[in-house]
Amino acid sequence: MIDGYEVIDAHVHTPRLSSLPRAWLDWADKYSGDCPWREVYHGDAPDPDALDVLLAQEGVDHALLFCEYSPAVTGAQRIEDLLPIRTRHPRRFSLVANINPHLHFPPVAELRRQLDLGAIALKLHPVHGRFDPGEGDLYPVYAHCAEHGIPIIVHSGISSFPGARTCCGNPELLLDIADYFRDLDIVIAHGGRGWWYDVAAFMALTKPNVWLDLSGLPPKQLPEYYGRHGLDRLARKMIFGTDWPGVPGVRRNVESLLGLGWSSEVVTAVLSGNARSVFTQLATTLG
Repeated sequence: MIDGYEVIDAHVHTPRLSSLPRAWLDWADKYSGDCPWREVYHGDAPDPDALDVLLAQEGVDHALLFCEYSPAVTGAQRIEDLLPIRTRHPRRFSLVANINPHLHFPPVAELRRQLDLGAIALKLHPVHGRFDPGEGDLYPVYAHCAEHGIPIIVHSGISSFPGARTCCGNPELLLDIADYFRDLDIVIAHGGRGWWYDVAAFMALTKPNVWLDLSGLPPKQLPEYYGRHGLDRLARKMIFGTDWPGVPGVRRNVESLLGLGWSSEVVTAVLSGNARSVFTQLATTLG
C-alpha cells in the first residue's frame, strides 16, 4: 500500500533475459532510470523472492505478469517461465495469457491451455505480433473470453521496437469487438499512446466495457493527454499499470498520480478498484 491505498500494478513484464532482443534490454535500462530492476535477476530468470521483495518495497500489493509470443519483434516469453513466480508468491502475482494468431492455431485452443495454467486475463499485442485484432480468426477467442468472464488487454499506440507494426495499435480496430461482445471487458493498454489518446478516451467514455491502462504514461502528462475529455470523469475508467521494468519506480508513479488532485474515491478506483472490477478473479486471491 501507498498512503493507505491498495496498489495493483496491472502491467508488469518479468521475462527470461535469454528470450529478449537487445532492443528490449536497452528499453528497460533507458526507462527504468535508477530503479534497480536487474537486481531481481539471478542469472537468466527473475528470482521470485527478490521480485516479491522489490515490489513490496515499491508498495505494490499485487501485480499482473505478462508473457508474450512475438518472435519477430520482442521474442517469445513463455507463460511457463512465469509459473515459478506465481507458485512461490500467489498473493502478490497473477498471470496473464498471450496468444498470437500467426503462431497459435486454433488460437482458442492455446488460450484454453494458458488459462488452465492459471491465467486470469488475456493480453493481445497486435503491434508486436503484427496482426489486426479485429480479424475473424480471433472472434472465437473473444467469444470464449466473454462467455467465461476473461477480460482482454490489447496493446494500443506506438512501439519503439524494430519490426513493430504501429498501424495495428489503432484502438479503432477494437470498435466492432466492443460492440459485438458487450460482456467482454476490453482494456486499452497504454491508453492510445502516441496519436490515439482521443480515440481511446472517447471509447472508454462511451462504451461501458472499455477501460484505459496507464502503463507507459507519465502520470504528470495525463492532463495534457486527456484534459479535454474531463480527466476526473475519464479517471473512473482508468486502471493503474506501469510497464515495469520500463518505469523509474512504481512508487514514484503512484505518488505522481496522487499529485493530480483526484478525490480519494477516484484514486482508489484507479489504483485498485477498477482492476478488481475488471479482473474479477483477483477476488479469490486478494479477498
